[in-house]
Amino acid sequence: MEPTAPWEIPAFRRWLQLRVFGAMAAQIQFTAIGWWVYEVTGDTLDLAWVGLAQFLPVLTLSLLGGQLADRYDRRLVLGLAWLTQSLCAVGFGTLSAQGYADTPLLFVLCFLMGTGRALGNPSGQAIAATLVPPAFLSRAVAASTAVFQASTLIGPSLCGALIAWTGGATAAFVLAAIFPVISSLGVATLPLQRSAPRSITVEALLEGLRFAWDSRMLFACISLDLFAVLLGGATALLPVVAADVLKVGAEGYGLLRAAPAVGAGVVALALAWRPMERHVGPRMLLAVAGFGAATVVFGLSTSFPLSLVALVTLGACDMVSVVIRQTLVQLHTPDDMRGRISAVNLVFIGASNELGEFESGLTARLWGVVRAVVFGGVGTLAITGLWALIFPELRQTDRVTDARRN
Repeated sequence: MEPTAPWEIPAFRRWLQLRVFGAMAAQIQFTAIGWWVYEVTGDTLDLAWVGLAQFLPVLTLSLLGGQLADRYDRRLVLGLAWLTQSLCAVGFGTLSAQGYADTPLLFVLCFLMGTGRALGNPSGQAIAATLVPPAFLSRAVAASTAVFQASTLIGPSLCGALIAWTGGATAAFVLAAIFPVISSLGVATLPLQRSAPRSITVEALLEGLRFAWDSRMLFACISLDLFAVLLGGATALLPVVAADVLKVGAEGYGLLRAAPAVGAGVVALALAWRPMERHVGPRMLLAVAGFGAATVVFGLSTSFPLSLVALVTLGACDMVSVVIRQTLVQLHTPDDMRGRISAVNLVFIGASNELGEFESGLTARLWGVVRAVVFGGVGTLAITGLWALIFPELRQTDRVTDARRN
């Protein structure tokens, strides 16, 4: 009997299970690092340096990770990346247990963690696209993202509870070290992911950049996400907001960290069940504008419930952009280039997330937390309007398949 949905395919179901452990470990680790560093140093600038240390390898090594995904067995590359994440968690846990945070070793570990993500994530994105037929791809992207968002919801909440229960971040780091090992062992059960042998050259590394540039719709989507999240990266300041503005402690911080995943998870499940078929370009613009508006509300809020609602809305809007962008990336890319195109996508995502954390920490240090968050949200709204003018493809694209003509 032919499958009628991507989750009816056994290999794709196994991939979703592995993604739960890998994503949950990453979210626990991110959440624990932010709380631990700010608790020990009390300096928002340290949060900025943590974000920058994770971003640099994403910027410099993601294209190499894409080439590795198109050259070697993607299961091996991803498995080694997950093991690197586990080793970094062991290092963070050791530092936390000893009471250290203000040390160069912290930033070295952040850099190594970013290196693992940069080299492994292109393989992860490329693997998912090979497990389902093209007709299921949009629903598969939404389902995979829904699983990721569920992990993003559970991971920070679990991390916040562990910090509150144990009085420190060490236990959270221990859990973050165990989960990636499970994922790295399980990835070997997926179908073989070896691409045609090819040399690792500068020319091959740059093919992904040229492909993305030549597709204006694809470039517009990726760059819009880059600048929107770069400016609207309020989540980097959640430890400060939880401790100093809302005064809700570690448990409240965990809920704030998980709130965007609630909205994102609901939207991802809805899109997995009923994918977007029409007006994808205008919907993406509206969603990014909603992301900016929700960021402004969050920045101005002094109410814990209102802050949660703003973050839920922020996550829901962001998910619309994520599903459109990832579907475009995978649907319009040949399999022998999927690793490199995924790497280009990840460079932009990494820039928007990690560099956005640096921008948020720096502006918070200069202007204060509230002004930094509100400035980011207003900047996102401005970028959305500008991109709507510069890239009419975004306004005119009706279906994801229309991007083939751009």
